[in-house]
Parts: sequence; structure tokens; C-alpha cells
Amino acid sequence: MAFGVQEITLAIIIGTLAAIVYSLRILVLMERRIARIEMHIERVVDKVVKEEIRIERAIKRR
Repeated sequence: MAFGVQEITLAIIIGTLAAIVYSLRILVLMERRIARIEMHIERVVDKVVKEEIRIERAIKRR
């Protein structure tokens, strides 16, 4: 079965579009993962700041 130039071109375009869609899907998943990591970092920073404030208050009382 011989394919013409149009069929080959169409197959290339469809393959390229599929690759773009897949890449966008991966980017969205990575963005979600990074957002989750940032949320965890913010929680840790909040805990550290609270602990620092608690230590500063304890030092001032002395």
C-alpha cells in the first residue's frame, strides 16, 4: 500500500500535535508537583518562624 505525500504530511502533523499535547500534560503534572512542594516549604518556614518567635520571647523574659 503506497502512501502519497499528503498522507505522510498528515501523519507527521498528527504525530507532532500528539507530542505537543503529551508535553503539555507532563508540564501540567510537573507544575502541580512543584506547587505541592512549595506548599510544604511554606509550612516548614511558618513552623520555623513560629519557633524563632517563641525563642526570642523566651530570651527577652530572662
